[in-house]
Amino acid sequence: MILGIPKDKKLILFDGVCNLCNSSVQYVIKHDKRNLFFFAPLQSETGKEIIKTYNIDTSKIDSILLYTPEKGINYKSTAAIKIAQKLGFPRNLLTLFFVIPPFMRNWVYDFIAKNRYKWYGKKEACMIPTPELKSKFLQ
Repeated sequence: MILGIPKDKKLILFDGVCNLCNSSVQYVIKHDKRNLFFFAPLQSETGKEIIKTYNIDTSKIDSILLYTPEKGINYKSTAAIKIAQKLGFPRNLLTLFFVIPPFMRNWVYDFIAKNRYKWYGKKEACMIPTPELKSKFLQ
């Protein structure tokens, strides 16, 4: 276990102050029937550790990362599609977007990420999980 994450689990790192990101995390939690995902804000100690370990430039990647102990880091549209893939039908149909070259998928992703605060708003602090969900979040 690297960073305390079991090999059969995945960690979603997200922008903890972004309303769109927080809503997306809530969506994943609701549809994660196999209990595959852990979560941590990029601003958390876990997030900072992964950013440092993988030498991630947060000025270029600042909204979502998917970490798996065996495969390392995925980011941007690839991370989003791989998350959807694990959420079952019909969300797993989004894997069809893998036929689109990453530079094109990431252009759309970056456009949304760049405007997410303007369109969806921003919190002053990271989301605090409810007691029932606390075990799914890493600090």
